[in-house]
Amino acid sequence: MPQERWAKIGAPRSSPRPYDAERLLPQRVREFLDAGGIGGYPGSVRIRRSRRPRTRVDLRKTLFVLPNLITLGSVFCGFNAIRLVARDTPTENDVYRAAVLLIFAMVFDMMDGRVARLTKTQSAFGLQLDSLADVISFGVAPSLLVYKWVLYREPVPGIITSFLYIACAAIRLARFNVISSTPSGAPVKPGKYIMGLPSPPAAGILISLMVANHGVGGALGATEYTALLFAVTIGLGLLMISSVRFRSFKDLQLNTGSVLFVLFVMGSSAFVWQRFRPEFVLVWLLSFYVFIGLIDSLRALTTRIIHGPPAPRDSLPPAH
Repeated sequence: MPQERWAKIGAPRSSPRPYDAERLLPQRVREFLDAGGIGGYPGSVRIRRSRRPRTRVDLRKTLFVLPNLITLGSVFCGFNAIRLVARDTPTENDVYRAAVLLIFAMVFDMMDGRVARLTKTQSAFGLQLDSLADVISFGVAPSLLVYKWVLYREPVPGIITSFLYIACAAIRLARFNVISSTPSGAPVKPGKYIMGLPSPPAAGILISLMVANHGVGGALGATEYTALLFAVTIGLGLLMISSVRFRSFKDLQLNTGSVLFVLFVMGSSAFVWQRFRPEFVLVWLLSFYVFIGLIDSLRALTTRIIHGPPAPRDSLPPAH
């Protein structure tokens, strides 16, 4: 009976092939398993950690930070100078130490722009940061120092004079930002002349007077010089917002005139060093810079009166 039944239904099919797991694996996995897997055991599984791509450091972005750090060094010097004299009765030594800090701020201010041009990292951000730093280090700090040094003797005129200096420094730097940048905010190439006395030399004259005062035992801070220091502070503030053109020395070239100028500066500085005191050299150099600007402007004014206004030319800006 069973045979007849199978005969009617038909012979049974051959038994199915065993499940072949290796045949279903990808070729590369099979090659890996054949090679030994983990620890040389065929068929074992190895877990590989995916390697993260190495991040490359953009050197240009790193260099962009360098001039801004130098600018912040100037801010630190200005802040520390304010801290030293921000008391009721600072000593003469406190004023001297604060003035020395502002000299270091001037050094940082000279370095940041040159480092930015050397590394080609000039930016609108650096321009704005530099001007804000100058308001602190060459506006607020020297004004407070000269007030705590001498101007406090006349409370109301002293406060007004100190504020006038800060206001002129802020206006001068705001005007500089407008002149020295394009409508998009990008800085422009510095020119041969600067409109208005830059804030670092203006503050430098006040600072150098404090340093010289320390060198002569406090003689410059005597009562008889109070009116003169009032006039110097007001005059420097007005020069910052004036239209007097001062040389930037950005286009200084090696020629006979430049060599004679450098020799004169070195010789006169040596004379001041020997004749008076070393502390007066900085007073002489900064005063001579202001004197050159006034002479150039007076000569240009005389030429304009005699020969008429010159043809328009690009004469602005740079330094702050």
